[in-house]
Amino acid sequence: MIEAVSCGGIVIFRGKILLLYKNYRNKYDGWVLPKGTVEDGEDHADTALREVKEEAGVTPVILKYIGKSLYAFRIPDNIVQKEVHWYLMKADNYYSKPQKEEYFTDSGYYKYHEAYHMLKFSNEKKMLELAYKEYLRLKKDHKWSN
Repeated sequence: MIEAVSCGGIVIFRGKILLLYKNYRNKYDGWVLPKGTVEDGEDHADTALREVKEEAGVTPVILKYIGKSLYAFRIPDNIVQKEVHWYLMKADNYYSKPQKEEYFTDSGYYKYHEAYHMLKFSNEKKMLELAYKEYLRLKKDHKWSN
C-alpha cells in the first residue's frame, strides 16, 4: 500500500464556492475542489495555497483548517491510501483560470447547493458542508468581509 498526503482549499467569494472541472483523456471527468500533493519541505497550509494557485489561478487567504478526508483507490499494481487536509479560504474576486496541464478544462464559482450537487466525490461534499457552515458562522459574527 502507498500512503499519500494532499492538501486543498474550499475557496469562497461572496458566498460562492470555487470548483474545477477535470477531464482526463475522457477516462475521468467531474467537478472537484482544488487540491494536490505535499512537496518536500512544505507544510500543509503552504501546499493548499500553492495547489489552489496552480490549479485555478486564484491567490486565496486561509481562514481556518477544516479537517481531513481519507480515501483509497486502486492503481495497476497497488492501492493508494490518501489523506487530504482541507482549509477554508477566501478569494478577493471571481477570477479563475483552470490549469490545462492538469486536465482542468473549466472552473467557476457556484452557489452552495449547486456546488454540493456538482461535486463528484462524497468526501469533498462532506468537507464543503463543514467549510460552508464555518463560513456562515464567520459571516454572522462579522468576521468575513466579502
